[in-house]
Amino acid sequence: MTRYSRQDVLRILKISSRQLLGWERAGLISSTERYGFPELAQLRILRELQNLRISPRSIRNSVQAMKAVSGLGNPLLESTVVRTGTRLAFRHSGAMVDPIRRQFLFDFDSNAGFSSGARAVTMSILPTSRAGSRNPELQTLFLSAVQAEEQGRKQAAIEIYTKILAVDPAYTAALINLGTLYYHQKQYGRAEELYRRATEADATYVLAFFDLGNVLDEMQRPDESIAAYTRAIALAPGYADAHYNLALACERKGERRKALTHWQTYVRLDKSGPWSDHARGQIRKLLSREKLAIAHRTPSFRPHPRKSVSALELVATGKPETFSA
Repeated sequence: MTRYSRQDVLRILKISSRQLLGWERAGLISSTERYGFPELAQLRILRELQNLRISPRSIRNSVQAMKAVSGLGNPLLESTVVRTGTRLAFRHSGAMVDPIRRQFLFDFDSNAGFSSGARAVTMSILPTSRAGSRNPELQTLFLSAVQAEEQGRKQAAIEIYTKILAVDPAYTAALINLGTLYYHQKQYGRAEELYRRATEADATYVLAFFDLGNVLDEMQRPDESIAAYTRAIALAPGYADAHYNLALACERKGERRKALTHWQTYVRLDKSGPWSDHARGQIRKLLSREKLAIAHRTPSFRPHPRKSVSALELVATGKPETFSA
């Protein structure tokens, strides 16, 4: 097999020795003086991720988490890497996986086009210490249910999750996943019941509140949906999808100032991609159409002698403009 020297690699990939050393220190590539094609492929992926401003630490955390949940030896080469906000997701065995949150994600790229609707409900991929059970038999059953879902055997998965919950009604990961199966079957009442049981079993389980918000939104219960998303964000302020869906829910209720705040938060958390593009479009629309700028009186404010008007300064666009109110 053809081998390349360290200097060859720097020249071929147009990377600096500092970049390569940083990846080595982060444990993302083995330190060596001779590189083969697999190493070149891995370094090319790391270069592209760095261009997307994903930090070596974030890459390392995502890769390590993916190894733990999938058993893959090298997730960067054995699966397809997808950027989701400041972290990575991986396409593997027909599923999109966020290994840090231990969730399956809806693979929007598999659709014909981008939809500006709410981000989909997600499911727990593996039980965590709080989401799972200490019963080894139930853990084995849970994994078999997840595998059934991966293989498209939805009814089998429903039966397994139901069996788990008959033994442990507070097995929150099973509650979430069974609720999500019913959600996709449009059995929203059953999904709501299961999500609520998950929030009661663990009041700190962020995913339960997020999915509850989604099903309540589908049932056109905006106040309850907003409350659920707000709780999810209180537990995890960096949960980008919750900010996205909360912004949509606030817009539907006509609460445009609140919507603007969450659109802005979303684009800070997810800087590129169709969802962030849509969020930026909503921000522009709100600022332009509704003139939702943070306004304050200028220091030189003087009341008009006859009409008692005040000067307001628009500060949202970055170019202050004074107008009369």
